Amino acid sequence: MATLLFTHSACLAHEPGPHHPESPARLQAILTRLEAPEFAPLVRRDAPLATVDQLALAHPRDYVDGMLAAMPDPVDGQPPRTLPIDTDTIASPGTKQAALRAAGAVCAAVDAVMAGEGANAFCATRPPGHHAEPRQPMGFCFFNNVAVGAAYARAQYGLRRVAVIDFDVHHGNGTQAIFDADPSVFFGSTHQFPLYPGTGARNERGVGNIVNAPLAPGAGSSDFRHAFSEHILPALSEFSPDFIFISAGFDAHAHDPMASLGLFEPDYQWVTREILRIAAYVCDGRVVSTLEGGYDLESLAESTAVHVAALMAAGEVS
Repeated sequence: MATLLFTHSACLAHEPGPHHPESPARLQAILTRLEAPEFAPLVRRDAPLATVDQLALAHPRDYVDGMLAAMPDPVDGQPPRTLPIDTDTIASPGTKQAALRAAGAVCAAVDAVMAGEGANAFCATRPPGHHAEPRQPMGFCFFNNVAVGAAYARAQYGLRRVAVIDFDVHHGNGTQAIFDADPSVFFGSTHQFPLYPGTGARNERGVGNIVNAPLAPGAGSSDFRHAFSEHILPALSEFSPDFIFISAGFDAHAHDPMASLGLFEPDYQWVTREILRIAAYVCDGRVVSTLEGGYDLESLAESTAVHVAALMAAGEVS
């Protein structure tokens, strides 16, 4: 079966400012790279708008309503204005559509994979989501896209257990906060520590459903692969989820300016294959991945390419 690619042009219209690292150029670099001939077999779909009910699976409804109301709307004849939600998280007139489609992509990908329309899916969207806590936007994130999708998978399809694996260089504090008291959701993360947002210590274990494998500044490929092989992957396999989600951040790359880990494209290829290997065994290969960080445009595009290629290869043998 094919790999599905969910994206939308509206995700390019979220404009947090000319010097903001979470720029539309990130997504454009990825989409340009995925136009290469080897990605022609991708089944491309427009990301729909998430509903308020879907967002409210991971965030209180009053937070959802308040956040949507706070985002500025376009005004004809006036220059676009930005609104700082916090020091890092900036809304513009294009943000509401982009944020709704970023969360909606994950839910639609769940529907498509559950229906057998694709083996797995990648959501090439922005803004990212894994820092958004139940009632707190932060770290460029307004709604927690992967958490919305994971909660939707359980609510819509009655799945007993789902897992979220996060290899962004920054800890997915929002995802952990949303699920740390929910034994039906496993969250496993590698990330640089200490680093923003300051969470993700090894002793943060939730109700036994959280596995953090922090990496020291300067850690490289062998440290990353050891953390996954010894901590994340065995726990994921033992948890035996019915569906696996990936928070795919590529800012642990050695060329990324946001942190100081030393990963390269083969590391992202390896970890994607390892997650897919477990998925094939425990949940019939059901995987949805969604973009998180990555701020060096070239390494972001190339890392995403090997990640998507691994998803496609798994689909071909499913």
